Amino acid sequence: MKVAIYGQFYHENSEKYIALLLDVLQANGIEVIIEKNFLNLISKNNKTGASYTQCPVFETLDKSYDFFFSIGGDGTILRSITFVKNLGIPIVGINTGRLGFLATIQKEEIKDSVAKILNKEYSISQRGLITISTVPINNDIADCNFALNEIAISRRNTSAMIKIEAHLNEEHLTSYWSDGLIIATPTGSTGYSLSCGGPVIDPENNNFILTPIAPHNLNVRPLVISDDTTISLKVSGREDSFFVSLDSRITTITNDTVITLRKADFKINIIQLKNNSFLKTLRKKLLWGEDKRN
Repeated sequence: MKVAIYGQFYHENSEKYIALLLDVLQANGIEVIIEKNFLNLISKNNKTGASYTQCPVFETLDKSYDFFFSIGGDGTILRSITFVKNLGIPIVGINTGRLGFLATIQKEEIKDSVAKILNKEYSISQRGLITISTVPINNDIADCNFALNEIAISRRNTSAMIKIEAHLNEEHLTSYWSDGLIIATPTGSTGYSLSCGGPVIDPENNNFILTPIAPHNLNVRPLVISDDTTISLKVSGREDSFFVSLDSRITTITNDTVITLRKADFKINIIQLKNNSFLKTLRKKLLWGEDKRN
């Protein structure tokens, strides 16, 4: 068995959990390859005395990997998909951050969780993605044009709103006068979209959510549509450009660029241990329905 390990930040005391994960994997005879920049970060902050200098590294992946271990929070998993792309490698999210809505394996549970994975006591949750294309072509997003959580259009650092003309399958929907617009997947429904008043959607559903950011049109509310819909957007405003973010990967696009959003032709596989579920995560992480009176 061959696994990849990736992280983008070094949280306090995380070295002991990284060392534990490596020990558990290597004790089971598993070939471990660490992302190059993450290995440099581990070596720089290492306080355990263990030597990682001989660990092999990767910069890109291929289909020979059985699992991809993401160490961090949800943001690390969102960055992980830029390595996994359409390879179908299952992602194992180990939470060393804060909320951990996607990274559901707690750092204290590493040993037991790895044992369950090796014993195949898990299921795979397939998550749909959203892709973006632009006319004219924007080279900053052309090579990595997909997002797992959301693609967000937002104004730059100005007090002026932007106007976003939206069409669904070439039919005019509306013009959003707002600070921006979030186009979220069901996976992203518990993220940025939720904070702007969007609904929570089970990740097994096939939808997109259009959630305006601070809309001036008081009769415009979040809209749930089928993910088979082609979404076309055109932005205008006092500034000559605006921001587009793909799971927080941000680029600048000029006004009057035509943006087209569609469902990606591949999905991301996330490992879900058998004692976990989306509903359990809702209750545990978002305190869903909790009422101190009861």
